[in-house]
Amino acid sequence: MNDVSTSQQPASYVFADHVTGTRFEDISADAILNAKTFILDTIGVGISGSTADGAQHLLDASRGWGSGEDAQVWGRRARVPAPTATLLNGFQVHCQEFDCVHEAAVLHPLATALPAALAFAERQGGISGQDFLTAIILGVDVSTTLGMASREKLRFFRPATSGGFGAVAAVGRLAGLSTDSMARAFGIQYAQTSGTMQPHVEGNVTLPLQVGFNARAALQAADLASLGMKGPVGTFEGPFGFLPMFEGVWTLGPGLDNLGRDWQISQVSHKPFPSGRAGHGGIEGLMRMRAEPWFDLDAIAGIKVIAPPLINKLCSRPDMPEPTGNYARLCMAFIGAKVLQYGSIDLSRYRGDELLDPVTHELAKLFTMEVDGNPDENALVPHEIVATLKDGTEHRWRCEAMLASPSRRLTREQHLAKFRDCCTYAADPLPAGRTDDLIAMVDALETVTDMRDLANLLMPA
Repeated sequence: MNDVSTSQQPASYVFADHVTGTRFEDISADAILNAKTFILDTIGVGISGSTADGAQHLLDASRGWGSGEDAQVWGRRARVPAPTATLLNGFQVHCQEFDCVHEAAVLHPLATALPAALAFAERQGGISGQDFLTAIILGVDVSTTLGMASREKLRFFRPATSGGFGAVAAVGRLAGLSTDSMARAFGIQYAQTSGTMQPHVEGNVTLPLQVGFNARAALQAADLASLGMKGPVGTFEGPFGFLPMFEGVWTLGPGLDNLGRDWQISQVSHKPFPSGRAGHGGIEGLMRMRAEPWFDLDAIAGIKVIAPPLINKLCSRPDMPEPTGNYARLCMAFIGAKVLQYGSIDLSRYRGDELLDPVTHELAKLFTMEVDGNPDENALVPHEIVATLKDGTEHRWRCEAMLASPSRRLTREQHLAKFRDCCTYAADPLPAGRTDDLIAMVDALETVTDMRDLANLLMPA
């Protein structure tokens, strides 16, 4: 069933009303706390992405796309025009599959919204931390509500497509767009929306590039709308709108009716491991098995990962002897083999000789995947891991909720440890003590008077 809302307004205006009419005081304390947590997490992941595959090529290419020093490239000694910073930072956030995720929507809402909003705030000046928090929270509401509306398996890359509309909401809020201009900005964004799943199938670096493209498009859409350009209003549910064309079967009404009641930033999950979220159940299960008294790597005959159809779709790609990092991060056999070798997996395992390690690729032969018959095409859980020993004994582990999901949050210490580790991968090192300064400023973000103060802390020495 395809529906819109109990309201008679087009969905673009329902979203626009929510984005332009919500006050900081309307937002729950839990939502504000989670916004700070995931802003810091996203910044850290984006900094680490400055040394990932493709980041240097993208920076080099961007030098021919115009000059200016509006905004900071995270983890680099470089300032560039705001649209370029948005593109580069959006790519860096998602290029290692380490950024936070909204599981029900199957998208990474801050990968588009945060780079676009921070680049705008740097270019504009005078944007307060309170206004910034509000904008990010509202942007997450928009993108995730669109993602949750889908009743089909992934047809397009949702972190880029739906994520771009969340970025429009965040930037448009900071730009002070009226309700009508905001609704029209969504239409301008739709004219630029892209996000094919083909790079995902091939493990290609252009997958995160699409996140950057849609984030940059959002900044452009808000700029155009602020000058009076009017996009279409049937952007989401019209006969050629986003939902019919990109999602196929959808039910948007319940999500629209829920706006302002449940803040979706509170449903966002950390990624404790640098892999697609679809691989996290397998990683945790193998880590737990590896710690059991019965575990003996030489005694294992095979490991089966039993999970919903989406997990199989995203992670069942075969291991190959010379994978790219982008391919390996979403290959359950490769990821699982690294966990069997080392007891966990981190960013270093997707770089250099680690990708070619013959021990890894031999262990990868132990893995198979099986679909559990779950009828929900967007489900990420449950996971069951079955280890079969050479003597025929089976050992099983099962989870109903992934580690670092809202019901199993990381501790603050774990969250900050991830952030600090990510900062060590910066292309240009941050000054001593800078990570502590960033943590302290984000903790007190609602007291910041100009977001350029936060952006200045992202400048390497």
